[in-house]
Amino acid sequence: MRRMRVAAVCGAAVMTAVGGMAVAPAAGAVSAPAADLAFHGSAAMSGGRVAVRFTPYRLGTGAVPEATALVRLRLSEALADRQALPERCARAGERIVMCRVGALDADGVGEPVGLRVRLRGAPSEVLVEFDTVRTGGAAGTDRGHDQQRVLVLDTGDSYHF
Repeated sequence: MRRMRVAAVCGAAVMTAVGGMAVAPAAGAVSAPAADLAFHGSAAMSGGRVAVRFTPYRLGTGAVPEATALVRLRLSEALADRQALPERCARAGERIVMCRVGALDADGVGEPVGLRVRLRGAPSEVLVEFDTVRTGGAAGTDRGHDQQRVLVLDTGDSYHF
């Protein structure tokens, strides 16, 4: 019987080391808040100006505190040097804008975020990628929910995601 227990413990350790089995947190351990988000909205481009509007959705049973998650927008084209961004958004690089989503209740809908950015030059298309940046130890259970990509052509048409 003792050999069976040792074999089971060793097998579980090997499975954990290679990622085949989840490990339960230790008794009394405090887990990080979950921050699974999804984004739905639209983007349009005309004359090198991109208008983006999206709404964050909380997927899950726990609330997302105010400072737990940000949305990162990456553009395939460089932004113009000067930008007029909403108060909740800030430029974070040549092609990146970060926006706060605010606190979200369990299975809740956040406040819509709208912004317009100017691109350097006037490209015929731009790829806009959205993803969640977790802060304060927050963790997500499914990265596929909080990533979006939309190809926006310079037609003035809205592309929904």
